[in-house]
This record gives sequence, structure tokens and C-alpha cells, in this order.
Amino acid sequence: MPGGRLTEDERRSIAGWLSEGIGYAEAARRLGRPTSTVSREVARNGGPGAYRADHAHRATAWRARRSGSRTAAASGGGRGAESGEARLFWEQFAAAMAATGLPRMAARVLTELFTTDTGSLTAAELVHRLRVSPASVSKAVGYLEGLGTIRRERDHGGPPARRRRDRYVLDDDLWVSAWTSGADSTARWAGTALRGAELLGPETPAGARLQQTALFFQRLAADMDAGPVPAADGDRVLTVLAALVEAGGPRTTDTLAAALGWPEGRVAAAVATAVRHPELTDPLALREAAPGLWTAAARPGRLSPSQQTALTTDQADQADQAAQAAPTASRRA
Repeated sequence: MPGGRLTEDERRSIAGWLSEGIGYAEAARRLGRPTSTVSREVARNGGPGAYRADHAHRATAWRARRSGSRTAAASGGGRGAESGEARLFWEQFAAAMAATGLPRMAARVLTELFTTDTGSLTAAELVHRLRVSPASVSKAVGYLEGLGTIRRERDHGGPPARRRRDRYVLDDDLWVSAWTSGADSTARWAGTALRGAELLGPETPAGARLQQTALFFQRLAADMDAGPVPAADGDRVLTVLAALVEAGGPRTTDTLAAALGWPEGRVAAAVATAVRHPELTDPLALREAAPGLWTAAARPGRLSPSQQTALTTDQADQADQAAQAAPTASRRA
């Protein structure tokens, strides 16, 4: 049932997969759900490091009851009756949202919704509280509806005459929705830049620039989709990477485990994390030289084609100099 609410069993599965380091996309595939459903579920219930199935199930039931019991917004006039400290906070909150690019009136409307207990107000209540024209409120709520930050509901409270009015409701998943939208946009940026790099050719300056851009957005999109990596996992990835650099060549996970004194499962998990989160190993990258053989190498796209050529030429020159110096050193010995 992709469109229905998650069941308690599904939440237990998500919790187990998170503990195994499985990302949102894979968890969603196993459940037959959209990735956004899993990412919202985890984000609204503590995040990957604190997600608990029983807590998430109870919290969802509570939110459903709260949504069903919403009534008319708190009565009262404009914000002039509030304390100076509360008024200052309200203005700072609205200014902070406006600084992100949100139109000023839309930021004021959103602030009103955030600072009411019900998280909902009618257009008339917004006009009264903000002391602005109905047209200003109408334009602002239309803009916010277009962004998906608020939704419109029929007002079920009060006398029958008032039930024909619409109520604007702050979405409980506002920031999760913004995060998901940002992740989708980031993935589109990565795909577009990659197509441009392939079209122009990565050996050209413009193609190399687009390839760098695609790499950056690919890392960012992967991180946003999979959620944050616990510090301990990141430290293990760096230890495995250091071991591969020190080894100077490909190694299997069991060889690395023996050298590090770790269980092989820990090394395998660190390798899997490095593959899912390439940003952890930058400027190096983990590469599978052959099935089961891992090595550390410079990340593709980190150096421009001209830099790679210069280093290859310099390496060849140094090899020639070493070959010429070897007979002389042998005669001296």
C-alpha cells in the first residue's frame, strides 16, 4: 500500500535497516514505498541515529489525533499586546526567513502560523493579526501554497456561517518537504552537469568544469538521500583508506581486517559506507581494482586534464633520471 501510512512492522524494518547502514532508497525499495516516505518518516522521528520504531509509531498516532482535533485559531487582536521580547522574536524570525529569499509578506504569514498553537489561521484572522489588506494576505498564502509549505482546509469550527471559510494550515512536515525538494533539485543539477560534461568532453576546460560541478552535486545528493553518517562510521572509513594508502596496492577485506585487527564485517561495512558516501574519502576514492580487491586512488575529476598530463610527464622524467643515475651509482659502489 504505497499511498497508506507505514505500519508498525514496517517501522521496525526501517529501524533495523538503519542500524545496518542501509540508506533510505534501498529501504524504500524493500518496502515498495517512495524514498520520500522513508526519509520523511526518519527525519520527523529523530533522524537516522535516534530513530526508534515504537516511538515513531506512537508519535504518528499522536500527530493524527492532533490534526483531527484542530479547531479555530486562538482569539485576540494583533500582535501589539505581546511582550516586547516576544515581539522582537517574532520580527527576527520573519526577518530570518525573508533573508533566505522568501518574500517579506510570505515570511510574516509563515511566522504567524508558526507561532500559533494550532498552526492554522483563516485569511480574515491573518488580516486582523498582521493589520494588512486582504489582497496582501491572499498573495502571500498563494505563494506559500505554491511552495507546498502550507495547505488549505475547510474551517470545521464555529457556527455554520463560518464553516464555508478556508483555513491555512502549516504542514507538520514543512522542513522535511523542503529537504526532499532540495535533494531532488540537487540530483537534477548533478544529472544536467554530467550530460554537459559528456557533450563537451571532460578533456576540455568547459567539460572538466562541468564534471567537477556534477561530482559536487552527486556527493551532495547522495548525502541528502542517505542521511548523515555517524562519526564512528566515518572514522572507520578513514582508517581503511589509510590502510590502503599504506599498503600501496589492492587488498581484500579479509587482508585488511587481519592487518587492522578488526572483524572482517567491520571492514566490509566501512567499505560499503565509503562507496555510498564518497564525500567521506575526498580527495581520494575507494576503487574495486578486481572483484573483492580494493584500492585507494585519486578521485576522478579532482585534477584537470592538464594537471594529470603534467604529473604523468613529470613521473616519466623522474623515472628516466633514476634509470640514468643507477649505472653511475653502481660504478661508485
